[in-house]
Amino acid sequence: MDTTYGTTTGASAYYAHGTQAERWERARLFFDAKEYTAAARVLAGLVEEEPEQTGPRLLLARAYYHSAQLRRAEAELRTIVARDPVEHYARLMLGRTLERQGRRDEAAPHLRLAAALSGEFQQG
Repeated sequence: MDTTYGTTTGASAYYAHGTQAERWERARLFFDAKEYTAAARVLAGLVEEEPEQTGPRLLLARAYYHSAQLRRAEAELRTIVARDPVEHYARLMLGRTLERQGRRDEAAPHLRLAAALSGEFQQG
C-alpha cells in the first residue's frame, strides 16, 4: 500500500505505468530535472523487474545519493561492484557515498581503485 497517498493505485500506479522503456525515459527526465526522489521511485520498480541490468541500478544509486538516501545508495552500489568489480563509476560513487557518511577509511580503497581503473593514479 502506498501510505504516502493512502491508496494502492494513486501515486504508485503513476510510477509503475508504461513499458520499461517509457519508465526508463520518465526516470531519466525526473533525474535530469533534479527530482531525485521521483526518479528513484520509478527506477526501483525497473531494478526489481530487471535486477541484472547495471544502468537502471546505477542511476537508482545516483538518485538515492542526490536525495540523501545514502544507505540505499550504498546498498545499490555494493550490489553493482559485487557483480562487476571493475565498474569504476560505481566504485567512485561508493567511495563518495561512504565519505558523505563520514566513513573515510572505508571509502579510501574504493576511491583509489576507481582512480586506478579510470587511469588517474593517485599518490599517497
